[in-house]
Amino acid sequence: MSAIAESTLRQRDADHMLHPYADLKAVAKSGPLIIDRGEGVYVYDTEGRRYLEGMAGLWSTSLGFSEPRLAEAAARQFAKLPYSQIFGDRSHEPGILLAEQLTKIAPDGLNHVLFASSGSESIDAAAKLVWYYHNQIGKPAKKKLISRINGYHGVTVAGGSLTGQPHVHADFDLPIAGILHTDCPSHYHFGKVDESVEAFVERIAGNLEALILREGPETIGAFFAEPVMGAGGVIVPPPGYFERIQAILRKYDILFVVDEVITGFARTGEMFGSFTYGLKPDMMVVAKALSSSYLPISGLLMTDAIFEAVAQGAAKNGVFGHGLTYAAHPVCAAVALETLAIYHERDIVAHVKAMAPHLQNGLAALQNHPLIGESRGVGLIGAVELTRSKAAREGFDPTLGLGAFIQSRGLAHGVILRVLRNAVAICPPLIITEAEISEFFEGLRRALDDGLAHARDKGWM
Repeated sequence: MSAIAESTLRQRDADHMLHPYADLKAVAKSGPLIIDRGEGVYVYDTEGRRYLEGMAGLWSTSLGFSEPRLAEAAARQFAKLPYSQIFGDRSHEPGILLAEQLTKIAPDGLNHVLFASSGSESIDAAAKLVWYYHNQIGKPAKKKLISRINGYHGVTVAGGSLTGQPHVHADFDLPIAGILHTDCPSHYHFGKVDESVEAFVERIAGNLEALILREGPETIGAFFAEPVMGAGGVIVPPPGYFERIQAILRKYDILFVVDEVITGFARTGEMFGSFTYGLKPDMMVVAKALSSSYLPISGLLMTDAIFEAVAQGAAKNGVFGHGLTYAAHPVCAAVALETLAIYHERDIVAHVKAMAPHLQNGLAALQNHPLIGESRGVGLIGAVELTRSKAAREGFDPTLGLGAFIQSRGLAHGVILRVLRNAVAICPPLIITEAEISEFFEGLRRALDDGLAHARDKGWM
């Protein structure tokens, strides 16, 4: 437990802290839940209450909250070389070894890595390199970027523009020019009445091609996509979707940038979501589980063709004019290397494949709950969709606050949930066991039962 009284911490928080994705005044008034320590898949608040972390922090703490090897790796590197930069001709061993290791396990052809500290930074770098690349190969008009409605690629200027969620754009003057959005591949939300999944895929693929033709293929530089949409509600791509999309991208010579920030490192049951869905990226972004989020680090992987064009531009301009102070930070890189070693030694992919049926069966069992319209997922990620009418697939107005109520009831039942509009997202640490999955679903079901009673009491359904 914290040595500082919880009430004192809450007031200091209200006085000084801005909380992302929050009603700032409301949080200042009610006070935050202050997490004090972690152990395995559990975290504890300052009053000693234990919660099973159903979101692995922010989709990210893959090895749980108390992996000693990561703390030890950080301590060793802090003692040896706490910081060194990689600008110009400087380098260091942890960064070199991490770049090498990432290219060994990545999809074929991704042989070069540009490091940063967060997924958002690496997404911005990807956008810049799309433009840089096309300038070098004599196609300077190919600058427009396409992403998807409800997709999430961060909140920085380029990443926030690529994100297809209105609250990320509102009053920030986003998206910037040259960013286009196409259909979200959720048949549940956007399929027409009596439209089959196959017909839905053909329709939205056709819409993408129509958008490309309308804008001019010679102006489209890249398409950005998550293998599974995370913050957009855990949208699992329908069968055949990415096959059709990639064929269109190849047809019009459009780069494919795959955002593996959430799906990377075994989350979907393969080392990368790209393997699960047969994706062939020209560039790929990784972060979060790269270090189990113990320290901030991200990477942008790219093909030889893109690297050679970038190197050509650097030679022409005298320097590659992009870089960050903390890129390949030696302590962060050392922790990431140890994380990858643990994944290999413990065969994290096999563990996820063994646990995935238990999590997916738990999701499927909730399909019959009166409050749930759909359950969906893959590997150790999923969601259940809140609905006031199963037949109409009608969700609740987010301003009613049902999602926040269910989250609060989850805490009362010992589980941490995250509700994204009407989707209750589930993304536990990868080390979770069958017994812990059962415990999680018991808490989730109780929270949903409380939510159902609350919705009925309010006359919302």
